[in-house]
Amino acid sequence: MDVLRITGSQPLEGTITASGAKNACLPIFAATLLTGETCVIENAPDLSDVRFMGKLLEALGAEVERPAPNTWRITAKEIAHRAPYDLVRKMRASVCLLGPLVARMKQAEVSLPGGCVIGPRPIDLHLKGLSKLGCEVEVKNGYVFVDAKNAHGGHVFLGGRHGSTVTGTANLVMAAVMTPGITRIESAACEPEVVDLCKMLLSMGAKIDGVGSHALTIEGVERLGGTTFRVINDRIEAGSFLLAAAMTESNVRVEGAEAEHLAALLDKLEEAGLDYSIESADAIRVRGKPGSLKPVDIITLPHPGYPTDVQAQMCTLMSMTPGLSIITERIYPNRFMHVPELQRMGADIAIEGASAIIKGKSSPLSGAPVMASDLRASAALVLAGLAATGDTWVQRIYHLDRGYEKLDEKLRGLGAKVERLPDSEMPKDEDTAA
Repeated sequence: MDVLRITGSQPLEGTITASGAKNACLPIFAATLLTGETCVIENAPDLSDVRFMGKLLEALGAEVERPAPNTWRITAKEIAHRAPYDLVRKMRASVCLLGPLVARMKQAEVSLPGGCVIGPRPIDLHLKGLSKLGCEVEVKNGYVFVDAKNAHGGHVFLGGRHGSTVTGTANLVMAAVMTPGITRIESAACEPEVVDLCKMLLSMGAKIDGVGSHALTIEGVERLGGTTFRVINDRIEAGSFLLAAAMTESNVRVEGAEAEHLAALLDKLEEAGLDYSIESADAIRVRGKPGSLKPVDIITLPHPGYPTDVQAQMCTLMSMTPGLSIITERIYPNRFMHVPELQRMGADIAIEGASAIIKGKSSPLSGAPVMASDLRASAALVLAGLAATGDTWVQRIYHLDRGYEKLDEKLRGLGAKVERLPDSEMPKDEDTAA
């Protein structure tokens, strides 16, 4: 198993580019099952989750090719309607196969997805939505069974206790585009990744009104055609790069960073006193200056609110910004697994319910061996290592490889000292003992 060794306190300089968005790519891959014609997906990030989704489509009967880097050609002429547990259990996003299988096959058997260390993410709203479309839904023996032979348009409200459901919206949109009649989805998620899926479906011949809003109206069509579609760049990766430049007090240009998708983050960075400029429609420059930042309070919310996927990274920045900051997590209340690891590096953070109380320091964090618990915690620890003194060893970086394409290579391109090494290279306890 690999680890990252990061030698911190190195100035960063240059340009870094965000890859395609994993959270847009996975449902877009699932949407290729809606047609027997060929779909070409461009700007797909080379990530373990994306590669696994390709294998899952193959297991369902699709022909999957990779004609060029970051490009996939998928033809789903004949497919099965059953996605078994031994495949779905490996990646929660596999549940977004439910919608396209219901739409095209008029039946689906999909294993229930597993949980996650950041907290439970049930699919009750997905199933409620399918029931509102006239589907017969049954959950037994760990599977969701859906009979959609009598499916029809309907009115669906997708609001939940933590706001709109992103994958639930994706599933219901994909189910509705080939279901007879008019479907109206209220309290739909309007994240850029959902918008991207809708744009892809429109290019295939779907009829969707209200894209980008919380109210979607979908008129079912008999068939969809193939398409060539380019996935949006990853706003979370771009945001992570902006924060890396801020906490290392560096001058960095981040490409693939669309200000429209990052409005809530940029608002908080401006409030914190960060010097940045929007240089083009998809490029932002950060000019970090010593001692220029001040603490901020943040509450994570569904889009267009502050994104939960950049909470851990902001927590890292605030731990090295003098003053008191409070970050409240409204999407996944358990999403503070990174805090004990940041404390190992010297951060002063206390958890009170769904909030992190951060007493930022003017002194830098200290490098230490740390353990990643999930994807975004991994990124937060890497960023902490970039700004810390000494060496930071980040373990379990397979989490990182799920959502950040060649992150270590990209950071080295800015001058960071980041090495990917086998875990046998980690110093033993006696090597690091005081």
